[in-house]
Amino acid sequence: MAQNPIQWFPGHMAKTRRVIKECLPQVDVVIELLDARIPYSSKNPEIEAMIEQKPRITLLTKATLADPDVSKKWAEYYNKRGSKTVIIDSVTGYGIDALDAAIKEVMAEKLERYREKGMDGRKLKAMMVGIPNVGKSSLINKLAGGKKAKVENRPGVTLAKQWVPTSVGLDLLDMPGVLWPKFEDEKVGQNLAMTGAIRDQIIDIEEIAMLLCARLMEVAPKAFCERYKLDYDEVCELDGYDLFNLVGRKRGFLISGGEINSERTANMLLEEFRSAKIGRISLEKPDA
Repeated sequence: MAQNPIQWFPGHMAKTRRVIKECLPQVDVVIELLDARIPYSSKNPEIEAMIEQKPRITLLTKATLADPDVSKKWAEYYNKRGSKTVIIDSVTGYGIDALDAAIKEVMAEKLERYREKGMDGRKLKAMMVGIPNVGKSSLINKLAGGKKAKVENRPGVTLAKQWVPTSVGLDLLDMPGVLWPKFEDEKVGQNLAMTGAIRDQIIDIEEIAMLLCARLMEVAPKAFCERYKLDYDEVCELDGYDLFNLVGRKRGFLISGGEINSERTANMLLEEFRSAKIGRISLEKPDA
């Protein structure tokens, strides 16, 4: 099965990189969101250089879609590397209290200086950054106690920076999602496509769904086989192409001539993985 490198770098993302650099002096702390299913692949390597020595908090988002045990290991991984890390879910609100505590811990010195100057109620300013579709707008709406940011389950919805007041002592600067110009690791591009960080309209969804089938047999074979009524012993040696076709047949997605409807099968597989209907699955582990 041919695998083509995935490239996607719209013009507004180049502009966002410039805006991040321009706005950095205005904020006290940077909050970086990573998709808990792919914390390595969703970590933009350019952001590390852009934010320099600014205090930072790392959020592992979409926690209810990821394997909770794997997410805990990722939190330990990033904590050991000096970035206060919180596991969070923007929709359910899981981890919001922990985020509040993390902000107070990371910004303790600045908050103390404010108190000494009689500025106890002064809000901190934070910049929220991350790749497209990682859950920034959903989290902002949860923190703001209402619908302040446009939310859709597709990448590239937030196209302009916006300041939003919150209930956790922060004014948040929401930035558009930023991908990077080139994915050196082919698997990084695949992971971003599987989780929906790259628009389905500009990738080969059938190829990505085939790759996903093979990946699920590696990381969550029991959940994958149970969902699609496969016998593990019969399918464990199959590649992504054969697994994909078998799933399409199991679901009855057939067209004339007995072939499977590959587009319908691909859309179904990606939707069911992204919504955790197959199970809470992480595609990456820190020890890998």
